[in-house]
Amino acid sequence: MSFEGTYNVVIETPMGKQEGVLTLAQAGDDLTGNMASQGDSVELKNGKVNGDSATWDVDVTKPMPLTLSFDGNKDGDNISGSVKLGAFGQSTFAATKA
Repeated sequence: MSFEGTYNVVIETPMGKQEGVLTLAQAGDDLTGNMASQGDSVELKNGKVNGDSATWDVDVTKPMPLTLSFDGNKDGDNISGSVKLGAFGQSTFAATKA
């Protein structure tokens, strides 16, 4: 299953919905790409694909510096799952193919 593509992503956070654009590239089980939000673009780290699920990390600076750790499942053209918000607990995200 390929995660490759550009997605509109919405992350549910304690401060409300955070929206961005997720661009993914896949080579075997390695996942790379970037996430753009609020005028910043950051590279994915530690991206791995395992069947129809994938994990990756993103270091963001807005609204404050923290690492977002994503764990998503692909269903058709969409990806959804959980995201760890650094010290702020865990939430959910949904990404739809752009």
